[in-house]
This record gives sequence, C-alpha cells and structure tokens, in this order.
Amino acid sequence: MTGQARAVAAPPPRTRILAECDRRGRDAVVDGCIALLAGADDRDAPLIVVLGGPAASWALDPVDGGPGSSRWYWVRVWAARGLLWAWEDRAASTTVLALGDTEWRVRELAAKVVARHLVGDALMAVSVLRTDPVPRVRAAADRAVVALTAAGA
Repeated sequence: MTGQARAVAAPPPRTRILAECDRRGRDAVVDGCIALLAGADDRDAPLIVVLGGPAASWALDPVDGGPGSSRWYWVRVWAARGLLWAWEDRAASTTVLALGDTEWRVRELAAKVVARHLVGDALMAVSVLRTDPVPRVRAAADRAVVALTAAGA
C-alpha cells in the first residue's frame, strides 16, 4: 500500500453477535433480540450497534432514528438476524409473530430463523409466506418449509 489508509471492515454479524454473547451472556442477547423484534422502543444502544454494525448509527440519532423513524424496522431486521446466531427456544413465539410483519425484510429474516432453528410452531405461518408478494420472502419460506418437513418438526 502506498500511503493510503486501509479501511478496516467491521466483523460480520455472526462474529459480532457471538462476541456479544461472550460479553453479556447468551440469555441477555436473546432477550434483547426478542424485545427489539417484538417492537420495543427502548433503545439498547450497544446491542443495536452490535446487531446492525457501523450502519446502525442512524438508529441512535435522536433526529433521524428511533421508533418514530420510517427506517426503525431495520432494528427488527437486525434483531431477527441476531436470533440466527444467538437462539433460545423462548424466542419462538416472537419469531412466529415476526413472520406477519408489515416489512418484508423482517418476514424474510424470521423465515430464515425458522429454518435454521427448526421452529415447528411456525410451519403454518411459513407455509402461508410461500405466496408472499416478495420473491425473497417466498424463497426463505420455501426453505423453511422444506427444513421443517424434512426434520419432522
């Protein structure tokens, strides 16, 4: 490199989430993800930054971010992504509810969580998502249904 500073990439979500589990405990991370996915408007700023990475800074801005922001749904997306890597069965009911979220990215990530963790209670809801208007949601729902049926969940 010739005199230029190299930008340091943030660690990927899985690495950040597992490191946060080491710091505060898996139960606390799962509880935080459940609360955020359920739409909690209290801000656990450190967890939001872990889940969303450097791009999450806008969510902490009192003018441009927060629960009243049109982009706040990203926090629910990040919370669902957190549950991909930090899971406890008590997150199942919130995940199933997230399959009906108004934002397609939340539905997509919730379907991925269902597939990864074989959330059997979600079979009916992900089956319905196979007709979602968004192709990415339909694809995630298809994978979840296949995973659940293959596992007999």
